[in-house]
Order: sequence, then C-alpha cells, then structure tokens
Amino acid sequence: MHWTTDDWHTAGEPFRIVEDVPTHGTTVAERRIAAIDGDADQVRRFLCLEPRGHDDMYGGFITPPDDDGADFGVLFWHKDGFSTACGHGTIALGAWAVRTGRVASDPDGVTAVTIDVPSGRVQALVRQTGGRIDDIVFRNVESRVLTRGIALTTSRGDVEVDLVFVGAVYATLPAAAVGLDVTPAHTTDLIAIGREIKWALNEHPAAELSDSRLSGVYGTILFDDLGRTEHGPHQRNVTVFADGEVDRSPCGSGTASRVALLAATGELREGETLTHDSIIGTRFHARIAERTPNGVIPEVRGNASRIGSCRFELDADDPLPSGFSLR
Repeated sequence: MHWTTDDWHTAGEPFRIVEDVPTHGTTVAERRIAAIDGDADQVRRFLCLEPRGHDDMYGGFITPPDDDGADFGVLFWHKDGFSTACGHGTIALGAWAVRTGRVASDPDGVTAVTIDVPSGRVQALVRQTGGRIDDIVFRNVESRVLTRGIALTTSRGDVEVDLVFVGAVYATLPAAAVGLDVTPAHTTDLIAIGREIKWALNEHPAAELSDSRLSGVYGTILFDDLGRTEHGPHQRNVTVFADGEVDRSPCGSGTASRVALLAATGELREGETLTHDSIIGTRFHARIAERTPNGVIPEVRGNASRIGSCRFELDADDPLPSGFSLR
C-alpha cells in the first residue's frame, strides 16, 4: 500500500493533501460520517500519526463536490479524527488548486475556488499578479455567537467563556483570564487549559446544534488583546483544537470566530480589519464581508506555501501500520 501527498503549510500550520482515497456518501457531510469508522480512517491514521506524521499534523482527502456548484470537496482530518471546518486548509487548497491547474485561474486577477466541506460551502479567493499568488481569502459559512459569558470553574480559576459557531464550535476567552499569555513559553499550559475547557463545555446546551453532526466544542481559543491598529483590532491567539492539537497559524476558522464575536460586540465594524497573530508570530487579516440575519460572513486573508510531495509506503513487516500518538 502507498499514498502520495502534496504537503503545504499556511502561516506555519501543516496541510497534507491526498487524492484518490475512497469515501462514501452523496455529500461531504455524509462522507465524513462514513469515514469516521471506515477504511478512510485507517488512511488518516497512517498519514497523520507518527512515524509518518506527528500529533499536530493536519490534512485533507479530496472528494467529489456535493453538486456542480463547487470545484471539489474535502474531508479535513487531524490526529483525533475528521473535523467539520478548516480555514487554514481552505487557504492551502486554494493555492493547490490554482498551482496544479485543478481550477483554471486568472494570472492577473482573482480566482474563486469553491469547496464543499462538512459544514457547508466555502471559497478560497486566490489573487494573482503575473501568475504569482499574492494572497488568498478564505470566505467562510455564516458565523454566529451561540452564547456569551458561560461561568466555568477551571484548574486555573473561575472564568467566563463565549461559544461561537463558524462551521465548528469554538470556546473563547482571554489568555489573561487563566494567568497566561499567548507565547511559545506557555504552550504546555495553554494546551492543558484548552483541553480542559473544551471537554468541560463539549456537551453544553449552546453547543448542541440542529445538525447534530456539527455539535460539540471543537476547540478553545485563548487570545491576547494587543490594542488597535489604524485599521481595527489587533489580537494574538492560540487555538487548541481536537484533543490538544495546537494551531501554529492564527487559525482560519478560529479567526472567523473572532470576527463573529467582535462584530457582535461592536469591537470590529464594517470597513475595519482584524489583525490576527499566531503563537509563532505569523499573521492573518480578517473582516466582516457581510451581515446576515443571524451573524456574519467572515473573510480571512493569508497565504500558503508548498513544502513538497511525499510517497508514503507501508512495509509488510511494519509493526506500526496505524501509527501512534504520545499526547
């Protein structure tokens, strides 16, 4: 058995793209559910976990779209399973689709790459000059605040947490509320409290959505408020998702979550830009693209870089065909 991957990173966060993995269902949402306990999950483990990946690896299986309105679909995956949304992956897929010719592009304009994901239909708007990618805008599904100010007692004290839906549910709170700041030196503590809050709120009533496939808290966002630039709010965040994975980028869907919440509180207004930094110092810019009856459509701007292509093989005598995790 062997699999060929095209590896990218978006602002430092990996994205491993894999074609030709069989999936089953008529929609991407159905394919995700079927994959969780199917053969595709074995491929996920093989490519994601050590020794071929690591506990913070991320990637996606390319699938057919739900219908002719999209260019293709994708099943996003991480060390613990298949996620419903991924902004940094959408940005990487936009670059991949244009660079490989999967989607015909305008070398001196903006090309819309439309992608079906488990939570809906999203776009990567790829802007080029002279055939070179300048930047990519991730246009998300409708995003909305679910509830604010949930009182929670944690191992680091009493806090108030907000829940926001952006294709997945995120819990959000200031890092200072748990005595931390978003710096690499605090990574271990940020992971621990992020996991604790996620699991404490995973079955909160506000995280129970009408589509149960989207229910539950996917990750915890801890942020530092860095004031304002001349264009709008400036923040730094770390998103601890799944069961303790750390997003090296500012997190595409996590940034969309911040846009939705800041729009609801009035801290981010139309025409303003959220400058959003990651724990490693990389940056996204985001804005309110439009208001909707229940929230906003966020747009997150970043870029992706190709790392290379890999061919992974399973040795017949390999004692670890399903990989392993130390976290």
